[in-house]
Amino acid sequence: MHRTVSIPTGASFWRKLWAFSGPGFLVAVGYMDPGNWATDIAGGSRFAYRLIFVLMMSNLMAVLLQTLAARLGIVTQRDLAQACREHYSRRTNLVLWVLCEIAIAACDLAEVIGSAVALNLLFGLPLIWGVCLTALDVLAILYLQHRGFRWLEALVVVLIGTMGTCYLAEIILVKPDFGAIARGFVPTPELFTNREMLYIAIGMLGATVMPHNLYLHSSIVQTRAIERTREGLRTAMRYNFIDSALALNFAFLINAAILVMAAATFHRYGMTGVAEIQDAYHTLSPLLGIPFASFLFAIALLCSGQNSTLTGTLAGQIVMEGFLNIRLTPWLRRLITRVIAIVPAIIAVGFYGTRGTAKLLIFSQVILSLQLSFAVVPLVLFTSDRAKMGEFANPRWVKVLAWIVAVIIAGLNVYLLALTFRSWLA
Repeated sequence: MHRTVSIPTGASFWRKLWAFSGPGFLVAVGYMDPGNWATDIAGGSRFAYRLIFVLMMSNLMAVLLQTLAARLGIVTQRDLAQACREHYSRRTNLVLWVLCEIAIAACDLAEVIGSAVALNLLFGLPLIWGVCLTALDVLAILYLQHRGFRWLEALVVVLIGTMGTCYLAEIILVKPDFGAIARGFVPTPELFTNREMLYIAIGMLGATVMPHNLYLHSSIVQTRAIERTREGLRTAMRYNFIDSALALNFAFLINAAILVMAAATFHRYGMTGVAEIQDAYHTLSPLLGIPFASFLFAIALLCSGQNSTLTGTLAGQIVMEGFLNIRLTPWLRRLITRVIAIVPAIIAVGFYGTRGTAKLLIFSQVILSLQLSFAVVPLVLFTSDRAKMGEFANPRWVKVLAWIVAVIIAGLNVYLLALTFRSWLA
């Protein structure tokens, strides 16, 4: 689908922004998937509004890293997986591919279970059937990409808009404490002394800055037929930054709304143990006294799960092609990436059933966070390399900022592992 979306020359700012808009929203889908729901609900119900600053910092990190991913794709005409294949040895690429597939499987575990839970809540469909139905997104992607990449982007934007509308209504209904929300943007030192808070915070980080989204973004920005001139590249990078910033900040607002809803309902009424999405659904309407509150919650969850499975399948395809240089027919390629992701979900649902899904969702997001450094480090290296990026290589201040983000991500993960091992040994 590369260079299939035309960019008008000599058009107004808004017309050009419309032409470039889309990739940011496809990426933003991964920042508001059911894994985010699990971590946001757990964080809001247990710690009220105190973890909003984690969402904000994660979002700022996401904007920086996704901007670098877009720049890599625009300038080099290579996605991150292809750039790794050209730069590293075959053995290293194989390891990176396996790690990325683990991350995608963990992400899809959250997305598939989220969709299955939503179908169960809305229609009483058994979880196993719901998980299997999510495989149909392969057909949806094939059909929409056949019609043109803009159709896929349009579907994603409609689903995101539905989620936003549902949560705007939820925030109006729950009437949160806006003073406490404002205080939630101030970091709390308790994060480094409370292992449970740190665990959920790193889950939020893993749910927000997803490794496979960096591969996805660096590929789908190449769908735009930009001019391969200095000014054309600058224009593409500028408009893609605006697209990413708008989409990711909208994702931040939805994540913050989920946490605020959990804090304003469950924490307020002393239900600090609410972490299961099913429990949130069943208790939301009784607490608020409004019957359709739970329905809005389930509809938004279904849109979130379906949106995320679409982009997760695309990311799996990009990663497999980029690292291994495998060329298969489109339906077989997507079916393989879908099976890799859906089998763990079926096994997990078979073992845990309808209970324990929240623990699985949060654990899947922590796995994503642990895998993140293996995508972030090559991304920062490649975008800082003048041999690859030429004059568009990262300036010194961006390089420093990117490495600080990489170190923070790695440091938090090591700290969490140390606390976890200490608790096991105690």
